[in-house]
Amino acid sequence: MADFTAKDVQALRQSTGAGMMDAKKALTETDGDMEAARKLLREKGLAKADDRAGRENAQGAIAIATNVGTVGMVELNCETDFVAKSANFVRLTQELADAVAAGGEDAVAGHAAAVDDLKVSLKENIEVGRAVQVKLVEGEVVDTYLHRQEGRGVNGVVVVLQGGSKELAHDVAVHVAFAKPQYLTRDEVPEEVVAEERETLLN
Repeated sequence: MADFTAKDVQALRQSTGAGMMDAKKALTETDGDMEAARKLLREKGLAKADDRAGRENAQGAIAIATNVGTVGMVELNCETDFVAKSANFVRLTQELADAVAAGGEDAVAGHAAAVDDLKVSLKENIEVGRAVQVKLVEGEVVDTYLHRQEGRGVNGVVVVLQGGSKELAHDVAVHVAFAKPQYLTRDEVPEEVVAEERETLLN
């Protein structure tokens, strides 16, 4: 018979987000081995997470991190704003941004297990969206702005200037965050959009 206590079941529940009966069953199947039970629950949970993979995940959070000469910004997607503003979700988003600032966009792959664990405990389709590292060269000034709602970042901006000040970079970042421009330069605007706007103004 498996040797474990009610405290073991509670500890397993807290570390995995599993229900009481699932935690108890996992400990029974693994003869009270906490690590093996955690792994078993994770495997079973991920099987269920795969079933959720097709569900829309238009909610989420954004985080920004700075390092020496770099800035990282990451978007973590989920299904509901309830999950998006939860402490564990916001914390992982920031950890991903820290990793990108230090090691580049590919650094998010090193946190795949943490993302999987969150899928299991929060029971939603959670995945990393955009991840960007901005590298600075000598003479450039950078500042960032992260607009927050209910404790989570929902709109992030990184502005890099040559020959400007940090204060100016910050002012531009705040303006971009609230104006939400579709294009940064005149050259980026598609010809059909220009033609459509011209026709609207002339009529």
